[in-house]
Amino acid sequence: MNYNQKRDHFIAPILEWAQKNKPKSTTAKGMYSAAAAMSGCDHLKNAKPFEVPSQFTGKDYITMLLQIDAEIEQGLMLQYLYAAYSMGGKQIPEKYQEKVHTWQNIILGIAKEEMGHFISVQNVLKVIGAPLNFGRESYPWDSPFYPFPFTLEKFSLSSLAKYVYAEAPCEWLESDDPLAAEIVASVDATVKDPHTVGALFIVLLQLIKDPKVISDETFQPGTYSCQAKFDEWGRGYTGGDRGTDGKGIYTKSPDVLVAPLLSRDDAYNALAEIAEQGEGMDTKEETTPSHFERFLHIYKEYKTILEETNNTFEPSRNVATNPYVGSKVHTTESGTSPKKVDNNAITDPEAILWSDLSDLRYRLLLNYLNHSFLLDNGYNNSGSFSPRGMIINSAFGEMYNLRSLATILVQTPIAKDGDVMGGPPFTLPYTFDLPFGEHNRWRMHRDLLEASQNIIVKLKHFQNQPHIQYLNGLQEADQKLLQVIVDLTEEVSN
Repeated sequence: MNYNQKRDHFIAPILEWAQKNKPKSTTAKGMYSAAAAMSGCDHLKNAKPFEVPSQFTGKDYITMLLQIDAEIEQGLMLQYLYAAYSMGGKQIPEKYQEKVHTWQNIILGIAKEEMGHFISVQNVLKVIGAPLNFGRESYPWDSPFYPFPFTLEKFSLSSLAKYVYAEAPCEWLESDDPLAAEIVASVDATVKDPHTVGALFIVLLQLIKDPKVISDETFQPGTYSCQAKFDEWGRGYTGGDRGTDGKGIYTKSPDVLVAPLLSRDDAYNALAEIAEQGEGMDTKEETTPSHFERFLHIYKEYKTILEETNNTFEPSRNVATNPYVGSKVHTTESGTSPKKVDNNAITDPEAILWSDLSDLRYRLLLNYLNHSFLLDNGYNNSGSFSPRGMIINSAFGEMYNLRSLATILVQTPIAKDGDVMGGPPFTLPYTFDLPFGEHNRWRMHRDLLEASQNIIVKLKHFQNQPHIQYLNGLQEADQKLLQVIVDLTEEVSN
């Protein structure tokens, strides 16, 4: 199997349960693999109930599975965002530019819904009194529930096939549909032991519904005021058109799922809706399509255009795969790179600064999200400030900043005189933990904003800086927020 041993001991029981309940005809005798255990999920709904391993309580095991799901939701969101940001460029024939723009909007919509899933999973953790999880694995392959290795790569037919696979219902992947066979073959050619997350959700839903596994008293309605709510996080994103062709249901998307919870039923329904929004297969006109259906729709249209253009169609820029900031020892004073440097290393001095700025804003976003679950609009108010409202507004601001920075990066060469463009590295912060105490949490935000200001100043020093207007606007917005934080921390201290 292709996963690290550090969580094997905890995850193996689910794989063994899925393997035991798998039809014998589909698995070679005596063989045991994650791929075999994780495919064909529909029959598991009627299988003998999964039993929590003896070294866990029901709540503890559910917590672990929710932590894994949170990592998966964030990982998929970032990969979808990177693919969407890569789309565009002068190489796209005029007749297909609007179509590519529509695809980009659809994928950005799916990424936003993954953000909603990520936040809703935090609500489930919050309501059962468990630790939240705003982290992710850099290359998350230590759990067999990850669909495929975390890869920031451009939008292509191959990467799109992986996204279809990740969101597909197990029964469709194992069906006689020729397109399903094509998707499976494409993913198998590039990914060793790919998975879907069907079994994870089946076990989660089964366990969280059972009072014998997790008691009613575990659910804490008192956490409601600190949970994320749709009217805060779903603003401007109710169901509606996504894209510009306006010809079918695939350019419409559902509300972002951000569900505050009070009870067991609320938690169950939230997780069930997350699973349905990903894998649903109902294409009636009055329904909104699932992630799987929307990705599959794009895949079919992409293939049609490839046939029309004799496989010359390229909808994306030549962006790096898994870009990262190269070590300074690999960069000369002139900004040129030595002969042997990873093609994905960002070595151009200006590109390094834009990448560092993007990573700082990514960390700010995660910190704001994390902090929001410690605030409400009641006891946290301080004078004329609503800290919760300010944190949520700041989080939205960072979402827009990340898109703006991504737009700049995908048009910025990663090496001097090179033809490979950059992209947001989404580098993992050294910690996802917030410090103890409100004053220290605000000081952390302040430190990151001040570090961001240092990078902005350096970027503005580049001659003929084409993005000076954006940098000036970001600098001004940060200064206003810094002043609010200074005033707030002074009030908190007094």
